Amino acid sequence: MLLLSACAPQSKVAVSPPPPPAVAPVAVPAPPPPVPGDVPAPQLPVPGDVEAYKARVASEIWLRNAEVYADPVPDMLKSVVVLEITIDRAGNPVGIAVYRSNGFKHLETRALESIARAAPFPAPAPGVLEGPGCVTFLETFLFRADERFQLRSLVMPALAAARR
Repeated sequence: MLLLSACAPQSKVAVSPPPPPAVAPVAVPAPPPPVPGDVPAPQLPVPGDVEAYKARVASEIWLRNAEVYADPVPDMLKSVVVLEITIDRAGNPVGIAVYRSNGFKHLETRALESIARAAPFPAPAPGVLEGPGCVTFLETFLFRADERFQLRSLVMPALAAARR
């Protein structure tokens, strides 16, 4: 089950695409080169849709946690934990909850803690944000017998590519 939601319900209205522009697009000059200084460059938002952002967050979780595995997902898993994650416009998790689990509380805790270890995340692009400036999605943690995990958002694209 895939659930995508926002911080507040939004009514959906079908909008037809705008007509093509009447004039040719104008080239926008490149911004001036940055001036070196003591202030770090701001983190750019991650472009794309919610699925692309979800995969980016999953990559950050995978990179910042030692309890992961890169092997193929086994046929039998010890536990599957689904978290509902809400991230604000700055990339900070503002809500994390267990959405579904099969009862291994210590693995639920490990999944929750992995989010905290990986935060903050890259800022979502404005097109990903809904409601009052946040994005909410589900992420599935796939725990094998040795209690290491893989993230469904990273596994599913690999499986799809292998089937082509």
